[in-house]
Amino acid sequence: MADRTNPETLRVAVAVPLREDLCRLIETLEPRIELIHDASLTPPMRGPADWSGDPDYTRTPAQQRAFEAMVDGADALFGIPDVDPAALARTVAANPRLRWVMTTAAGGGSQVKAAGLERAALERIVFTTSAGVHGGPLAEFAVFGVLAGAKDLPRLQADQRERRWPDRWEMRQLDELTVLVVGLGGIGAECARRFDALGARVWGTTRSGTPVDGVDRLVHMDELAEVAGEVDAIVVTLPGTDQTHHLIGEDVLARVRPGTILASVGRGTVVDEAALRRALDDGRIGFAALDVFETEPLPHDSPLWTHPRVLVSPHTAALSDKEEERIARRFAENATRLLDGKPLRAVVDTVEFY
Repeated sequence: MADRTNPETLRVAVAVPLREDLCRLIETLEPRIELIHDASLTPPMRGPADWSGDPDYTRTPAQQRAFEAMVDGADALFGIPDVDPAALARTVAANPRLRWVMTTAAGGGSQVKAAGLERAALERIVFTTSAGVHGGPLAEFAVFGVLAGAKDLPRLQADQRERRWPDRWEMRQLDELTVLVVGLGGIGAECARRFDALGARVWGTTRSGTPVDGVDRLVHMDELAEVAGEVDAIVVTLPGTDQTHHLIGEDVLARVRPGTILASVGRGTVVDEAALRRALDDGRIGFAALDVFETEPLPHDSPLWTHPRVLVSPHTAALSDKEEERIARRFAENATRLLDGKPLRAVVDTVEFY
């Protein structure tokens, strides 16, 4: 495991764009941090939480040397350098004192995996993510997606486009639905809380069996396909790992009730899009609200763009102008935990990388 002994101070390099007021906030929340930040060495953000920054930004050779010297002399990094796995690998090799890296992405484990680090480095350094910071916004999108399916948003939009006033028809009510949340981590727990508050019956998949507020029934992951035919909506919140790849595939989708609603807010690789299209075409899935996709950006020729019962959201449901502050506060909190010798939050599992 990573060495988490308690130094008097923690030298932190800010390796991605971060506003000066948030740098000061981190220092205020944890005064034992020595924060190294040079805004001229990171690309400017183009919008909220744009951690990669302006792609047209380039460093001079002198600036690149200064940036590398900054991250190579730190005990901890706020962000993966340039949000680039190759840059992370270079930094880890060059900086033997590095002991903690916080990724700004909730799914930062995939970036750590892509760096191809040796096991010794993975044991020396603790990696954490912003998992949980985005739970509220993503849960709201999941509720929106299920409601859009329950109220048949595509039918409403088609009638409106045609200026057609049909006979009245019955919409589904959320408090009459059973919603299965696949994955009860930070995002899933927020989904469960909101659906429960709106009166839905909430089921959720679990590996641990630990109760979660708002969840009426815990379902073991091995039972996922079996219970898929007993629910009205499925909300997918899982990270993208080898174990979750295409978990929502033909086996699950073959068993759902006709008209089942699907909302996906975790990672796009969890849903087999080819199997999903078949389920949409034959009506097993009545509506799909998707914020994440197997390939992003979604390819121009993907049938999902034009499918009448699909809502495409360009991986933007989590974006909030409060995200940067929430992540800065998370970093400060974890820095305090590190300095006090306590377990950190949202640690990356360096076997499954989530």
